[in-house]
Amino acid sequence: MGGPLNSSPAPPKTGIPWWRRVAVWPIATFLRLWWLTLRIQISPDSVRALSQSGQPVIFALWHNRLFLTPELVRRYRGRRQLHALVSASGDGNWLTALFQALGMRAVRGSSSRQGREAASDAIDVLSAGHDLGITPDGPRGPAYVMKPGALVVARRTGAGVVLLGVDYCSSWRMRTWDGMHLPKPFSRVMVVAEAAETARTDDADEAASQVALRLTAINPDRRPAPVRNRG
Repeated sequence: MGGPLNSSPAPPKTGIPWWRRVAVWPIATFLRLWWLTLRIQISPDSVRALSQSGQPVIFALWHNRLFLTPELVRRYRGRRQLHALVSASGDGNWLTALFQALGMRAVRGSSSRQGREAASDAIDVLSAGHDLGITPDGPRGPAYVMKPGALVVARRTGAGVVLLGVDYCSSWRMRTWDGMHLPKPFSRVMVVAEAAETARTDDADEAASQVALRLTAINPDRRPAPVRNRG
């Protein structure tokens, strides 16, 4: 791991047109109401891992578990700001607006577009004292195949990595590349949060492989993803 975080200017801001913010407001309201119906179960150890208030952390979760992230941040992270790595694509513009409506911020870029700029912005976010959320198999997959970017950023900043596991006891699965989980209203959701052991090896690929195995273990699939029709 790298040295302690140093103070720096506030992370770059992403301007969102007013009309886009207005357009996503009904969706944000609907999601908040949906989350209120869910029965979230979480152990004291996971609560401590989620709510630690010392150094900012990197939260790593699989792309198809994104649905509940803003609610977990609201419940367990208090006033600490979470920035999420969002694709630089056109769809990412809408996701950025939605995240902002839900109290989160975005760092734009991916492994395929603006990767270096996104990594630099991610380091700035952590150095400014904010949390960072990364889906290491996003934005295009393959699902459950981890890219080492999160660990590279962690080692350059000294930030800890917290793995998020979300086990939906009853969910729908979308016909997307990742088989996105949508929990059924009033269903039970089990959440696991634990610190990643990223310092056991200096090999980035080996460290990513170890983290991916643990991340998969705490994110079981009770229902297989639907087969996508390719026309």
